[in-house]
Amino acid sequence: MKDNKLAILTKGIIKENPVLVLLLGTCPTLATTSSVFNGLGMGVSAMAVLICSNIVISLLRNIIPDKVRIPCYIVVIAGFVTVVQMLLQAFVPALYSSLGLFIPLIVVNCIILGRAEMFASKNNVLDSALDGIGMGLGFTLALGCMGAVREFFGAGSLLGFNILGGHIEQMGIFNLAPGGFFVFALLIAGVYVITKDKSKLVREFGCSGFRTTEAERRTAEKAKKAEAAKAAKAAKAEAAKAEPAKVEAPNPQEREAKPEVNAKVEVKEG
Repeated sequence: MKDNKLAILTKGIIKENPVLVLLLGTCPTLATTSSVFNGLGMGVSAMAVLICSNIVISLLRNIIPDKVRIPCYIVVIAGFVTVVQMLLQAFVPALYSSLGLFIPLIVVNCIILGRAEMFASKNNVLDSALDGIGMGLGFTLALGCMGAVREFFGAGSLLGFNILGGHIEQMGIFNLAPGGFFVFALLIAGVYVITKDKSKLVREFGCSGFRTTEAERRTAEKAKKAEAAKAAKAAKAEAAKAEPAKVEAPNPQEREAKPEVNAKVEVKEG
């Protein structure tokens, strides 16, 4: 039981990182990681919304009608985003001004909606809270790493402190969109190398973090082929049993034609 809870908590950090493995939430990832401060601020804000929305949606999972579940999820998420936005504006105005429009856009973040739909709506409150913490930490870690790399090479500083001291010329491209894509690709490659397992190659994934390994895929294909062969064999056996019992019904037209032929033969003989 404890191992299961720990797996739920830790899977979002590296193994199923929402940004670097599932490739969700790439818009705020690329737009708000020009510095460590902005990246961590965006990550913590999204994590707070993710944890709270997961808990509420899990509590209401048996009450929300299935046909209107997505609008209900958005209303719940929008409420927590509004609270986070007001708190940032009141206590961290510099971060609020820096993130700008990307704070309200947390409402439609694929990570939050995806976890609400695929996990929180199907699991209990504790598991949903742990899932929100794990996925939130993974999102924050990814944004923090991207922000650190881009700020270090683009401005020569970390968290506003000058590291290079002007001794090395900064590379301004890291402060622009191409630099963001470059760092993003490097981090994805790094996570792939860390998590790579030759016996288990990841083939499919989605918002739920579902992963299909190569071994599982082959096993499923073999099972499908065996079922198809079994069904074909059964169909052939049934067809073989039905053939002897099949008797062709005489044609009514042939019945009527036979007496006429017999009558003509009798006339000729007479």
